[in-house]
Amino acid sequence: MPVKITMEDLKRKLAGPQYKLTPQRKTVLQIFLDRPGQHLSAEDVHFILKENKFEIGLATVYRSLELLTELNILNYLDFGDGCRRYELNEASPNEHQHHHLICLDCGKVMEFTDDLLGDLEATISQKCDFHIIDHQLKFFGYCKECQKKREQES
Repeated sequence: MPVKITMEDLKRKLAGPQYKLTPQRKTVLQIFLDRPGQHLSAEDVHFILKENKFEIGLATVYRSLELLTELNILNYLDFGDGCRRYELNEASPNEHQHHHLICLDCGKVMEFTDDLLGDLEATISQKCDFHIIDHQLKFFGYCKECQKKREQES
């Protein structure tokens, strides 16, 4: 069951003496709270801020994203296209993250939550004497729409 992230979560995690809840950090997190399930780059976040008349520089966006990732509020994603993306970390601490299907033509990203790797993870853990906390899995291929286009072009 996904965990609902709130602004209160951010306030709690930033309550320590080394962090402050700045208006910029709050605004960056709000973008993700308003767009659950989206995979946004720093540039996407900066564009949304500019569209909504927020004067926050791109460097501040990058720093905010890095801090929110360190605090496990956001997950960092790499879909193999050279662009770092982020999404809300809504997984319970004892559950694995969801996985991604990435279309090589249109770039669409779909999520699936089935954990088909439990047995494999246990085998690897036992064989390598390695305590696995989580795993990420990405499948690259063609979405339904791009498959149809490719068939029509053949």
